[in-house]
Amino acid sequence: MNKQTEEFMSIKNPQTLSAWTEVGKPHPHESAILHVTGEATYTDDIVELQGTLHAALGLSTKAHAKMRAIDLSKVKASAGVVAVYTADDIPGENQCGAIIKDDPVLADGLVQYVGQPIFVVVADSHDNARRAARQAVIDYEELPSILTPRAAHEAESYVLPPMHLSRGNPAEAFDKAPHKLKGQFDVGGQEQFYLEGQISYAIPKEGRGMHVYCSTQHPSEMQHHIAHVLHVASHDVLVECRRMGGGFGGKESQSALWACAAAVAAVRLRRPVKLRADRDDDMIVTGKRHCFAYDYEIGYDDNGRIVAAKIDMISRAGFSADLSGPVATRAVCHFDNAYYLSDVEIHAMCGKTNTQSNTAFRGFGGPQGAIAIEYIIDEIARNLGKDALEVRRANFYGSSDATGPDARNVTHYGQHVEDNVIQALVSELERTSEYQERRKAINTFNAENTILKRGLALTPVKFGISFNVPHLNQAGSLVHVYTDGSVLVNHGGTEMGQGLNTKVAQVVANALGLPLDQVRCTATDTSKIANTSATAASTGSDLNGKAAQDAALQIRARLAQVAAERFNTDVSEVRFADGMVTTGAQSVTFEELVMQAYLKRVQLWSDGFYSTPKVHWNSKTMNGHPFFYFAYGAAVAEVVIDTLTGEWRLIRADSLYDAGESLNPAIDVGQVEGGFIQGMGWLTTEELWWNKDGKLMTHAPSTYKIPAVSDCPTDFRTHLFKNSNVSDTIHRSKATGEPPLLLPFSVFLAIRDAVSAVGEHHINPPLRAPATSEAILDAIDAVKAAVAVQ
Repeated sequence: MNKQTEEFMSIKNPQTLSAWTEVGKPHPHESAILHVTGEATYTDDIVELQGTLHAALGLSTKAHAKMRAIDLSKVKASAGVVAVYTADDIPGENQCGAIIKDDPVLADGLVQYVGQPIFVVVADSHDNARRAARQAVIDYEELPSILTPRAAHEAESYVLPPMHLSRGNPAEAFDKAPHKLKGQFDVGGQEQFYLEGQISYAIPKEGRGMHVYCSTQHPSEMQHHIAHVLHVASHDVLVECRRMGGGFGGKESQSALWACAAAVAAVRLRRPVKLRADRDDDMIVTGKRHCFAYDYEIGYDDNGRIVAAKIDMISRAGFSADLSGPVATRAVCHFDNAYYLSDVEIHAMCGKTNTQSNTAFRGFGGPQGAIAIEYIIDEIARNLGKDALEVRRANFYGSSDATGPDARNVTHYGQHVEDNVIQALVSELERTSEYQERRKAINTFNAENTILKRGLALTPVKFGISFNVPHLNQAGSLVHVYTDGSVLVNHGGTEMGQGLNTKVAQVVANALGLPLDQVRCTATDTSKIANTSATAASTGSDLNGKAAQDAALQIRARLAQVAAERFNTDVSEVRFADGMVTTGAQSVTFEELVMQAYLKRVQLWSDGFYSTPKVHWNSKTMNGHPFFYFAYGAAVAEVVIDTLTGEWRLIRADSLYDAGESLNPAIDVGQVEGGFIQGMGWLTTEELWWNKDGKLMTHAPSTYKIPAVSDCPTDFRTHLFKNSNVSDTIHRSKATGEPPLLLPFSVFLAIRDAVSAVGEHHINPPLRAPATSEAILDAIDAVKAAVAVQ
């Protein structure tokens, strides 16, 4: 924020600062009508220029092998083929690794997973390119492959050095603990399954210019990678994205492969080239959410309070590092979820496997870290014969303002929890969801039924908001006010359906005292806002909203000065609201004032910038203040399972989420509901399966089951918790992108509760995630077998 804006913001007149005309209203998504009518333009909808060609990727059929020879003669002879390119044809660096240079655009001599791109074929149509890509004859010398995280750990095969975090003396505390448990748990990965697949459309421009339309969450990184593979400067490359048909993390780093391949073909042919992945190719080529394997040792007391925790987390990174390091870091930082851990030791390993290089996915390691502690607490409660909610309460973080050695409000990585509302939030949800009454009713139901069993669980969420890497917590914007009073906003965030542009437009409209329909957001464009961060880590509204507000307030300050001179009054008396600018009894329309300012040669556009304060992190010691604030929530889920078939149904779900002072309640409730269902899919139906040869067999909707409408509960209650962010976020709001995905832990643990009822809650069911019908039957069989030998 510049000096002029700071001076304007220092004015003590609340009317001047808080018109509050648009922020906090449940406006519909800015593209809602366009989505419904089909007018919304996605990358594949852009009218193709004359001469546009279409590309497809030739993929490896081996998990790990040297390529002794590649015969592309049949590919080149296929109908409509114009050209075929391999790694040798890349003008610059054959590399698209997000952090480490270990991820080639096209494999060169060595393939490391089934589906790795080896060549690009360019043809006159999409179908011809795809057909030709399958005609290659490749002579492979197969090498040993590693396919699972536990196998990678056993072989000490990692893409990065293992991470370690320790606090207190967990070994000594474990030895002294009244109760101990040791165990293993496994949680699967998840396909992003964005409705719009990976796509890039590269158009050569004059000189060395390249304009790439790309469905990506990170235009600046795409610009960086394209410049490197083409061996040109960043200013020669323009990356543009108006909207995505979903991203969920899968288009943060992994859109680079598609953008780079299209750009290489386009620069070689000097013709526009579009590369659009079919669903099968998309799922086979791209990375997923990291699956995790856990080995844990826990010490606890008679109340279920954890006094010692030791855990090894092993993720399936895939063949390259991609974003596995930051994902593991976030998993380590979220192992506590909402619980204080006095003595803890965590080891995190990123296992190198001959599978797709796994990447960002909504939650970015946070869900994988937090699900482990929830599984453990569920186990502790059953061991003690207590309700899991009682054990959770015993472990919650303490009051934010408590002091002394027993304060219980500092995380295991050293950050003070300054805004803890989990106790109050959970108590409210317990009451409104009728948790205790339903628990009694379920116990009665289970006692009277042998085939069908019901389960209930209430789980909390504490989720840190900010990028793990401090320098990524920055954003820029441009705001233009035209002489007719309309406003155009450009910022570095990308719209993927989450309503970011709607919220940013609301912020700008509010700052200028305008109705929302006078403000419009344009496509994200690297020639307008440079060096942007990815739209990820739930920071889109926080960062870009603040940056846009900064720009708008600078313009408002200039306009206020013009108004003060016109009305011969003090600038502090000027008020912007409802499209009018007033001071006392005098008023003028915003449009009229803007025209007057223009005639006076007052600048009517401004850039804005924001960087998140207080954030710092030491990656070597795994200690610091990595999050600006925490978002909280909780959910209650009730399920019924069929013990003969393993089928289950979610009967009712209650969610209460802390969005702070919501910028847009309608959008935020939608985000909570969507995150809940997506997280439920991860933990119940969405199973990734590779065969013994390393081929992903669940690579289409026919074999990979995402939740459908029929999987949603008939009774689905979602509410926002009344709260105001203690941190100075945009209008004291809180993020709603990723944290809600953790709410359906309640569904998974409710299923486990129902399975436990088969053994009258005396046995801890070894339920793996996803809890498919097969996994549920396996857990039921294990419970019955354990009961039989008691």
